[in-house]
Amino acid sequence: MSRQNCWICKMCRDKSKRLPSNITLEEVLQWGQSFEKLMATKYGPVVYAAYLKMEHSDENIKFWMACETYKKIASRRSRISRAKKLYKIYIQPQSPREINIDSSTRETIIRNIQEPTQTCFEEAQRIVYTHMERDSYPRFLKSEMYQKLLKTIQPNNNS
Repeated sequence: MSRQNCWICKMCRDKSKRLPSNITLEEVLQWGQSFEKLMATKYGPVVYAAYLKMEHSDENIKFWMACETYKKIASRRSRISRAKKLYKIYIQPQSPREINIDSSTRETIIRNIQEPTQTCFEEAQRIVYTHMERDSYPRFLKSEMYQKLLKTIQPNNNS
């Protein structure tokens, strides 16, 4: 999702742009209640990812989303292939989108990657989730992006 193509970014830059009609005030307000609610809604993770991309720190949300997809892989062969790809992109030291995890979690993943289970990235995913919840989520709620979304979606902008 590039900044040029992101409907959220366009909406934030251009006040005449409207949000998609299927995003509701109720959903946007839920995002402010807790990080868990933000991540559980339909558009929350997408909007949050756009915010993190603007902050140049979207590796955590991308890894978290990739893990959610990974957990659903039923085929052993596909799981092995995907696990190695996730390792190369997010876990391997000096990788392009290296996430911040402790060395023991990294070592456990390295040991388990030869025969990866659906849960082999679970601890790393939990760590990343906690980083997002404690670090970037509070900034997101204060961000111009979130504040503009709230103002834009208010009925008639006067409630």
